[in-house]
Amino acid sequence: MSEATALSRPEARSAGHALELRGLSKRYGSFTAVENVSLRVESGEFLTLLGPSGSGKTTILMMIAGFTTPSEGGILLDGQDITGLPPEKRDFGMVFQGYALFPHMSVAENVAFPLRVRAMGKAEREAKVRAALDLVQLDRFAERKPSQLSGGQQQRVALARALVFDPALLLLDEPLSALDKKLRAELQEELKALHRRVGRTFVNVTHDQEEALSLSDHIAILNHGKLVQMGGPTALYEAPRTRFVADFLGKSNFLQGTVRELAPGGMALQAGGTRLVQAAGAGPRPAIGAPALLSLRPEKIALLGESDAAENMVSGEIAAWAYLGAGFSLAVRTADLGEIRVALPAWKAPIAPAEGLPVRLGWSADAAVPVLEDEGAA
Repeated sequence: MSEATALSRPEARSAGHALELRGLSKRYGSFTAVENVSLRVESGEFLTLLGPSGSGKTTILMMIAGFTTPSEGGILLDGQDITGLPPEKRDFGMVFQGYALFPHMSVAENVAFPLRVRAMGKAEREAKVRAALDLVQLDRFAERKPSQLSGGQQQRVALARALVFDPALLLLDEPLSALDKKLRAELQEELKALHRRVGRTFVNVTHDQEEALSLSDHIAILNHGKLVQMGGPTALYEAPRTRFVADFLGKSNFLQGTVRELAPGGMALQAGGTRLVQAAGAGPRPAIGAPALLSLRPEKIALLGESDAAENMVSGEIAAWAYLGAGFSLAVRTADLGEIRVALPAWKAPIAPAEGLPVRLGWSADAAVPVLEDEGAA
């Protein structure tokens, strides 16, 4: 069996390692960059740390890598505490935002660099470099310099270099952010396929929501240094716990009302002259008379014809609209619910959008999700 085949065989999943963060914090004087973050990444999983600038995601990655020392808490690999280990003892591969390739070295020499540092013999080193370049489909570019490659090819060289020494973990710091949108989408698919083939545990940092949803087995959403919510992409998108998560992971409308009725199957809210029916779910369940906040995704709203009906209905007029190729984005002004964003497929759209056009919107009782105003703990 060739080394390249061994790297990509199904059993390679067992080569992954489990990572656990316990109460991880980092303070710089009076500023707290990361506060009491605990999470676990199972062997062979792809975890993305997602959040806005300043949320603490890169600081966490640097603590995992060993470049930053935690103020409190621990980092465990397969149950063993590695918090005090220096970076070179952790055996983690890392891919940086700017690739960090050596411009004077060829592609093969760049990939071989970690093996040279480890004093690996020439024959074994060359075999591993060939296997790594084959894995990222760059074997025919081995003798080229980085300046002779496209941005996407340079990123693949960086991935090959990070994987060539069979690291315990692969850490990715905004690896696709320097690429244009189309190339970024292509590299996302390649990175996901690469993760499946090598079976390693990947920890990725990004602020790109689409990238996180596309690539990850689990996503940890951070804000102001705190872990707000963690889960699978579908669970986080469909059942956000807080306004921040719903607003940051995708787009959402937020409907505010007062609880008027409670039943085992859900509740009814009053928002001005509009009655909203909400199905029961895993979210917060306020008392009668209490305020409630619902998150409603734009793509879950339908445009109703004159004779159409839905469990929730509201009338308004188009305040603004944009054509996005696959669909239209509508901003509909309503009297009781404020401005509501609607995602309308462009193919055979029921209307030709125009400012001032009156429309009726409808959605089912299970389309929205109750969320909390505060960011809560994970």
